[in-house]
Amino acid sequence: MPSRELLTRMLHVVVYDTCFSPCGSYLAAGTKFGEIALFNINIALSSDVSERAKSPIYTFKVNKGGAVYNLTGTDTLLICAGDGGITAYKWTDVISKNAKPQWSLAIPPKDVFSHPEVNSCVLNEKEDSRFLYAGAGDNMVHGWDMETGEHLVSLKGHTGYIHTVALRDQGQGLVSASEDGTARIWDLRSNQTMHSIKPFEHEMCARPNMGKWLQCLALNEDDYWLLLGGGPTLAAWHLKTLAPMSTFDTPGVSQHVAIFHEDKIYSAGSSNEMNHWSLTGDRSMVVPVNPLSVYSLHISPQRASKEVMVVSGCSKDIDVCTNFGYTAFSLNLMPSTS
Repeated sequence: MPSRELLTRMLHVVVYDTCFSPCGSYLAAGTKFGEIALFNINIALSSDVSERAKSPIYTFKVNKGGAVYNLTGTDTLLICAGDGGITAYKWTDVISKNAKPQWSLAIPPKDVFSHPEVNSCVLNEKEDSRFLYAGAGDNMVHGWDMETGEHLVSLKGHTGYIHTVALRDQGQGLVSASEDGTARIWDLRSNQTMHSIKPFEHEMCARPNMGKWLQCLALNEDDYWLLLGGGPTLAAWHLKTLAPMSTFDTPGVSQHVAIFHEDKIYSAGSSNEMNHWSLTGDRSMVVPVNPLSVYSLHISPQRASKEVMVVSGCSKDIDVCTNFGYTAFSLNLMPSTS
């Protein structure tokens, strides 16, 4: 019989983000408990596999005092962000079950009592430089030089903490979505706000009873469309005109995350459903999922042996969808006894 501690973890576990290894064979999951759990996706996808193969092959602690909210991967590093700042690990060390911090970054404190969390990170890689940008709980986007570790900039303007950041314009710009209800479009050459979008003020998007906060943010590959949602209805904004062109209506349900993939949009949020949409706002499918609320959708990299989508959130189960139309099986955060 599971112990009381294990039962408590099962009831309260939240997976805020996941990240595939560069080869696509492994999946890292960041949890509310400040841990990273590593799964072998290739073995879990095998036929006639045991339940034990769907459990973590390795777990290690990142943040002693809080959650891991965001995972960002490079060809060599797994970058973990959350309540304890930002810490990077080598993928080779993680996969060999010997994770050791390679470097750490912290948000510059405003005072001795200030320890803002990091909610979202994005890596801006250019030919001769690499920068890391992080949306944080101090209402700012911070930037570091990855080669030197030097803190370079704090982008100011938001009045609420920042949920999500994403790059645009081939790394020359950035978009941030905030609790204050605005999405700011930044020019990273001047470090100034170019535009501020307020979906809560637009009649197509506003849902006053659900608040104005924004968490869902995604851009398509050619930077033509921007998805924004949270309290307001998820909508596709035309980046040339800065106007919403279509909405993705989910009455009473906030959308936390959305991704563009091929000719579809996938989104999920405060319900146990994952939605398939066309850009015009037509919903073609609703897929039941295990998480009661979804925070992360990720598709395996092209070099993976098989394309899958993983769905995670408020559940010990991470759903694996092999054709995106149903959950083929679930990975389990709790150690298997079988």
